[in-house]
Amino acid sequence: MFSVDVRPDRQASVLALRGELDHHSVVQLREAADAILSRPRPAMLVVIDCTALEFCDSSGIGGLISVYQRLSVHGGTLRLAAVPGSVARVFKLTGLEHVISVYSTADAALIAGSGMQDSSAEGTPSSVHAASER
Repeated sequence: MFSVDVRPDRQASVLALRGELDHHSVVQLREAADAILSRPRPAMLVVIDCTALEFCDSSGIGGLISVYQRLSVHGGTLRLAAVPGSVARVFKLTGLEHVISVYSTADAALIAGSGMQDSSAEGTPSSVHAASER
């Protein structure tokens, strides 16, 4: 079973994914993104927390890219957090790691966008290599 938990955080929204993101469940991701972007004052930073993501197929990757594109059109930013190794490998192979920033945790992704970033590695985008070592 797949679910998306939407958590607003100041100027950002966090979408916490749980379960398997595939061609059946990608609709839920798109609906959550639609709900965020259709608000009168939509969040310009969206962090997708993949901590509890168990699987992601090509439809799921396409859904993530769709969210990225929709945010970009409105001047927003998408960041991914705690990406599982299999998804991180796909991002590396396709070059998406250079388009969508990947962070070790949702908190690190939020801090990086808030101007409160310190110089530690935790607040900078993790390389896909590091994310895939989980």
